[in-house]
Amino acid sequence: MAVSLTVDDGLAILSGDVQRRCPLADLHVSERLSNASRKVTFPDGAYLEILDTAAFNALLATTGHDDSLVVQLQQSGRAIIAAVVLTTTLLTLGYLYALPALSEVVAKALPEKVERAIGTETLNFLDARMLAPSELPSERQQAIVNRFRSLTSPQDTTPGYTIVFRKSKIGPNAFALPSGHIVLTDEIVKLVDSDDAVMGILSHELGHLHERHLTRRILQSSAIGAVATVMYGDVSSVVANIPTLMLDLKYSRDAETEADDFAITMLKQNGISRSALIRTFEKLDKDSSNRAPYLSSHPPTSDRIERIRSAR
Repeated sequence: MAVSLTVDDGLAILSGDVQRRCPLADLHVSERLSNASRKVTFPDGAYLEILDTAAFNALLATTGHDDSLVVQLQQSGRAIIAAVVLTTTLLTLGYLYALPALSEVVAKALPEKVERAIGTETLNFLDARMLAPSELPSERQQAIVNRFRSLTSPQDTTPGYTIVFRKSKIGPNAFALPSGHIVLTDEIVKLVDSDDAVMGILSHELGHLHERHLTRRILQSSAIGAVATVMYGDVSSVVANIPTLMLDLKYSRDAETEADDFAITMLKQNGISRSALIRTFEKLDKDSSNRAPYLSSHPPTSDRIERIRSAR
């Protein structure tokens, strides 16, 4: 049915195949969209579909009808650009600041069994693909463990840890897992060739454990799964993604600084010169085989070496 719409003295008047009158205040006008016809809906549910959009818009203007703020913004090029900039800014700030802060809160709230499951699954994955049984003599391994256990920690509460030795297929490395395992490779022990240096390496990794750096980094990298884990207590979604995450997992500069500071304090507290840690980083920096694709807390940069050297 075809009708014509006019407005007279606050009334909408239909003429043609259907005739009716209705106060303008009782009508609902659909929002303006670029690729959709507009509709005028009456109180009883009947509606009028507009064919001549230009004439209808002109008629609306005579009634003082204004589009909603949302529609006005959608029709404004400047508003669209501003919205894109604002959204991009909020997402960037959220990624840089909100997500790390949230990951720290969640990491501290995670049950111990979750971190244990994450660490165990990760070590199993690495043992199957990148690590092999250690070839260091058992006496040498025990001597390292005994000496590190004799050191005092710079913190009142020290996380539980277990030092495990492995032969590496990807060069000298050391890393700490959320389960408390500190993995020390044969290659890094042979490279540094100093007990003091090994103590520095272990102190650095204990610092990562103390601050839960790896757990926080994993949570950041699998934020959705992590939230689900905390809410529903099902760790499988996060654990299942650990192998993939481990291949591209790097500590932030802040995390490395915190671990370095922990190691510096621990060495000083136990009468060990931090020069051993500096020499370790220098050797790692020069060693061409040190190309570990995961847990890239090494090699160190010259800035980190200088910071350790100048620490008081």
